[in-house]
Amino acid sequence: MKEAFIKSLKNISVSIPIILGILMLINLIDPLLSSYYSIIFTNNFFLDPLIGAIAGSISFGIPITAYVTGGELLKNGVSLLAVTAFVMSWTTVGVAMLPLESKYLGKRFAVSRNSVNFLFALIISVLTIGILRLFS
Repeated sequence: MKEAFIKSLKNISVSIPIILGILMLINLIDPLLSSYYSIIFTNNFFLDPLIGAIAGSISFGIPITAYVTGGELLKNGVSLLAVTAFVMSWTTVGVAMLPLESKYLGKRFAVSRNSVNFLFALIISVLTIGILRLFS
Protein backbone atom coordinates (compact mmCIF):
# COMPACT_ATOMS: atom_id res chain seq x y z
CA MET A 1 0.00 0.00 0.00
CA LYS A 2 2.89 2.32 0.79
CA GLU A 3 4.30 1.68 -2.70
CA ALA A 4 0.96 2.50 -4.35
CA PHE A 5 0.70 5.70 -2.32
CA ILE A 6 4.18 6.84 -3.37
CA LYS A 7 3.42 6.02 -7.01
CA SER A 8 0.16 8.00 -6.81
CA LEU A 9 1.97 11.02 -5.37
CA LYS A 10 4.52 10.88 -8.19
CA ASN A 11 1.71 10.74 -10.79
CA ILE A 12 -0.04 13.69 -9.17
CA SER A 13 3.16 15.74 -9.03
CA VAL A 14 3.73 15.08 -12.75
CA SER A 15 0.16 15.98 -13.73
CA ILE A 16 -0.13 19.22 -11.71
CA PRO A 17 1.99 21.32 -14.12
CA ILE A 18 0.00 19.93 -17.07
CA ILE A 19 -3.32 20.74 -15.39
CA LEU A 20 -2.17 24.25 -14.50
CA GLY A 21 -0.98 24.84 -18.07
CA ILE A 22 -4.31 23.67 -19.46
CA LEU A 23 -6.28 25.87 -17.06
CA MET A 24 -4.17 28.89 -17.99
CA LEU A 25 -4.70 28.17 -21.68
CA ILE A 26 -8.46 27.89 -21.19
CA ASN A 27 -8.52 31.15 -19.22
CA LEU A 28 -6.61 32.92 -22.00
CA ILE A 29 -8.67 31.62 -24.92
CA ASP A 30 -12.19 31.65 -23.48
CA PRO A 31 -12.56 35.43 -22.96
CA LEU A 32 -11.32 36.03 -26.50
CA LEU A 33 -13.94 33.70 -27.96
CA SER A 34 -16.89 34.60 -25.73
CA SER A 35 -17.13 38.17 -27.02
CA TYR A 36 -17.53 36.88 -30.60
CA TYR A 37 -20.12 34.15 -30.03
CA SER A 38 -23.10 36.31 -30.96
CA ILE A 39 -21.32 37.33 -34.18
CA ILE A 40 -20.22 33.81 -35.14
CA PHE A 41 -23.66 32.19 -35.07
CA THR A 42 -25.70 32.73 -38.25
CA ASN A 43 -29.07 31.14 -37.33
CA ASN A 44 -28.41 28.50 -39.98
CA PHE A 45 -29.97 25.13 -39.07
CA PHE A 46 -26.94 23.18 -40.32
CA LEU A 47 -24.05 25.48 -39.39
CA ASP A 48 -25.18 26.65 -35.95
CA PRO A 49 -24.96 23.29 -34.16
CA LEU A 50 -21.58 22.62 -35.78
CA ILE A 51 -20.25 26.04 -34.80
CA GLY A 52 -21.74 25.64 -31.31
CA ALA A 53 -20.16 22.22 -30.84
CA ILE A 54 -16.77 23.45 -32.04
CA ALA A 55 -16.91 26.55 -29.81
CA GLY A 56 -17.97 24.46 -26.81
CA SER A 57 -15.24 21.91 -27.44
CA ILE A 58 -12.59 24.60 -27.50
CA SER A 59 -13.99 26.53 -24.54
CA PHE A 60 -14.43 23.53 -22.23
CA GLY A 61 -15.70 24.12 -18.74
CA ILE A 62 -17.87 22.94 -15.89
CA PRO A 63 -21.64 22.57 -16.38
CA ILE A 64 -22.62 25.46 -14.12
CA THR A 65 -20.68 27.97 -16.19
CA ALA A 66 -21.93 26.39 -19.42
CA TYR A 67 -25.54 27.02 -18.40
CA VAL A 68 -24.82 30.64 -17.52
CA THR A 69 -22.95 31.15 -20.80
CA GLY A 70 -25.75 29.40 -22.69
CA GLY A 71 -28.30 31.73 -21.12
CA GLU A 72 -26.24 34.76 -22.13
CA LEU A 73 -25.96 33.43 -25.68
CA LEU A 74 -29.75 33.00 -25.84
CA LYS A 75 -30.17 36.60 -24.62
CA ASN A 76 -27.86 37.75 -27.44
CA GLY A 77 -30.01 36.07 -30.08
CA VAL A 78 -28.08 32.84 -30.61
CA SER A 79 -30.42 29.99 -31.57
CA LEU A 80 -31.38 27.31 -29.06
CA LEU A 81 -29.99 24.74 -31.50
CA ALA A 82 -26.53 26.29 -31.31
CA VAL A 83 -26.68 26.80 -27.56
CA THR A 84 -27.68 23.16 -26.97
CA ALA A 85 -24.73 21.92 -29.05
CA PHE A 86 -22.48 24.42 -27.30
CA VAL A 87 -23.49 23.35 -23.78
CA MET A 88 -23.30 19.65 -24.64
CA SER A 89 -19.83 19.90 -26.11
CA TRP A 90 -18.64 22.37 -23.43
CA THR A 91 -19.31 19.79 -20.72
CA THR A 92 -18.42 16.56 -22.53
CA VAL A 93 -15.69 17.36 -25.07
CA GLY A 94 -12.36 18.69 -23.89
CA VAL A 95 -9.95 19.64 -26.62
CA ALA A 96 -7.82 21.51 -24.08
CA MET A 97 -7.69 18.47 -21.80
CA LEU A 98 -6.77 16.09 -24.63
CA PRO A 99 -3.02 15.97 -23.82
CA LEU A 100 -3.66 15.09 -20.18
CA GLU A 101 -6.37 12.59 -21.02
CA SER A 102 -4.16 10.99 -23.69
CA LYS A 103 -1.30 10.63 -21.27
CA TYR A 104 -3.28 8.81 -18.61
CA LEU A 105 -5.99 7.00 -20.58
CA GLY A 106 -4.33 6.53 -23.94
CA LYS A 107 -4.46 8.58 -27.12
CA ARG A 108 -6.88 6.26 -28.91
CA PHE A 109 -9.36 6.32 -26.03
CA ALA A 110 -9.13 10.11 -25.57
CA VAL A 111 -9.65 10.86 -29.26
CA SER A 112 -12.47 8.30 -29.53
CA ARG A 113 -14.26 9.63 -26.45
CA ASN A 114 -14.04 13.23 -27.59
CA SER A 115 -15.13 12.37 -31.15
CA VAL A 116 -18.16 10.40 -29.96
CA ASN A 117 -19.16 13.15 -27.53
CA PHE A 118 -18.79 15.78 -30.26
CA LEU A 119 -21.02 13.75 -32.59
CA PHE A 120 -23.61 13.19 -29.87
CA ALA A 121 -23.63 16.92 -29.05
CA LEU A 122 -24.72 17.54 -32.64
CA ILE A 123 -27.30 14.73 -32.65
CA ILE A 124 -28.80 15.65 -29.27
CA SER A 125 -29.07 19.33 -30.16
CA VAL A 126 -31.02 18.52 -33.34
CA LEU A 127 -33.22 16.00 -31.50
CA THR A 128 -33.90 18.47 -28.69
CA ILE A 129 -35.08 21.17 -31.07
CA GLY A 130 -37.09 18.63 -33.09
CA ILE A 131 -38.87 17.39 -29.95
CA LEU A 132 -39.53 20.94 -28.74
CA ARG A 133 -41.05 21.85 -32.10
CA LEU A 134 -43.13 18.66 -32.08
CA PHE A 135 -44.68 19.46 -28.71
CA SER A 136 -45.10 23.21 -29.08
